[in-house]
Amino acid sequence: MENKLQRKYGLFTAICMVVGIVIGSGIFFKAQNVLQKTGGNMPLGILAWAIGGGIMLVCLLTFSFMGQKYERVNGLMDYAEATVGPKYGYYFGWFTTTIYFPGMTSALAWVSARYTMEFLTSAFPDFPMIIPAAEGGCIIGPECMALTLFYLCAVFAMNTLSPKLAGKFQVSTTVIKMIPLALMAVVGLIVGLTSGQLQSNFVTSGQVAATSSSPLFAAVCATAFAYEGWIIATSVNAEIKDSKKNLPKALIIGGLIIAAVYVFYYIGVAGGASNQELIDKGATVAFTNIFGGFLGNVLNLFIVLSCLGTTNGLMLGCSRGMYALAARGDGPKPETFKQVDETTNMPVNSSVFALTVIAGWFLYFFCANLACMWEGPFAFDSTELPVISVYLMYMPIIIQWMRREKDQSVLRRFVMPSLALCGCAFMVTACIFSHRWSCLWYLIVFAVIMAVGGLVYRKKETQ
Repeated sequence: MENKLQRKYGLFTAICMVVGIVIGSGIFFKAQNVLQKTGGNMPLGILAWAIGGGIMLVCLLTFSFMGQKYERVNGLMDYAEATVGPKYGYYFGWFTTTIYFPGMTSALAWVSARYTMEFLTSAFPDFPMIIPAAEGGCIIGPECMALTLFYLCAVFAMNTLSPKLAGKFQVSTTVIKMIPLALMAVVGLIVGLTSGQLQSNFVTSGQVAATSSSPLFAAVCATAFAYEGWIIATSVNAEIKDSKKNLPKALIIGGLIIAAVYVFYYIGVAGGASNQELIDKGATVAFTNIFGGFLGNVLNLFIVLSCLGTTNGLMLGCSRGMYALAARGDGPKPETFKQVDETTNMPVNSSVFALTVIAGWFLYFFCANLACMWEGPFAFDSTELPVISVYLMYMPIIIQWMRREKDQSVLRRFVMPSLALCGCAFMVTACIFSHRWSCLWYLIVFAVIMAVGGLVYRKKETQ
C-alpha cells in the first residue's frame, strides 16, 4: 500500500466536479419548495434563488483565494488548518466526514431513486408496486428504498474500485444534466412569453396551506440545499493537476455556470405551468406541459442521471474524509485510514467508513423525514439543517484570513471576505427563521457528534 494520492484530474474534470456536485436534485425538487415557502410568489422566488447564488459566489471566490495559497490533502481542511489552527481543521474535517457530506449523499441517493420510480411509473402505468404511485410509492415505497441502497452501493463501488471511471462518469453526467436544464430555460421562456403563462405567474400567486412568517428567509434556506456542495470539490485538491491554479479556476467558472443555470431554469419552469400546478405537482409538470407526455418523461430520465451524477460527486468527497484526517495523523486509527490501495489509488478503508456513515444518515432520513416514524424535537430536516453549522464554521476561517493575510490585495483580503461573512450570517439567520426550534435540536446532535470527535482527538494527543 502507498500513502499518497496521484494527480489524475485536469481543469475540465474539476469544473465538472463543481458543477456536477451542485447541480443535481436540488434545482428540480427545491423549485417546488421555494414556491411553497413564498406562497406562490414567483418574483420573490426568483429573488431567493438570486440571493442564494450570490452568497454561494462570494463564499466561493473567497475560498478560491485560499486555494491559490494553501494546498495539502483536503482543501477545506487545509484552509481551516492554515487560518484558524490544526485543531479547528480537524473538527471541520470531522464535521464534513460524519455529518455534512454523508447526510447530503444519503438524501441524493434517495432522490435519484425517487425520480427513477417516477420515470418507470409514468412510462409503464401498470408497473407493479407494493404501494401504488398515487399513494406515495415512488417516495416511500420499498422499491424506492431498495433502489436507493443499490445506487449507494453502485456509486461506492465505482469510486472505490475505479476513481478514474468515477471522474469520467462525473464529466458525462454533468454534460447530460445540462440538457433538460437548458431546454427548460430556453423553451420554457419562449413558450411562457408566447402563451402569457410567464407574465401571469409574475402577477398571480398560488394557494398554499400555510406560509412562513418570513417567506424570503425560508425560501433562501430552501435554495441553500440546491447550492450546497461546491466545497466538496476541494476535497480532491491533492488529485487535481496544478491544483493551486486549476482548483480556483474550477470554483469560479463552475460557480458562475451554476448561478446562471438555476435562475434561468426557474424562470423557464414558470413558463411551462401555473404557480398552482408547480406548487401541487412540482417542476415535472412543466416538462410534461411543454414537451408532451413521452418527451417530458424522457427528460425525467435525464433528471435521474443528473441526480446520480451529484450522488457520485458527493460520494467522491465522502470517501476521502477519513483519509484526509488520517493523513494528518488525526482521528481514529490513522494508520488504517491513511492507507491507499496500490492498484486503485483509493483510500479503501476510508471509503468503507464513509459508506457506513452514509447508511446511518439514510436510516435517519427515512425514519424522520420520509416515513415520519420518529416524531418530536429530534426529527429535523437532515438536508437543510447542516447548513446552519457549515456557514457558522466558515466564519472563523474567513475572519482569520482577513486578519492574517497581509500580503493580499484589499479586494482579496477585505472586500470579498466581508461579503462572504455577510452571506454566511444571512444563511444562518435564514435557517433559524425557517426552522426555528429544530435548529436547537439539530445543534444538540451536532454537538454530540463533535464531542465524539473530540474524544478521539484527545485520545490521539495523549498517546
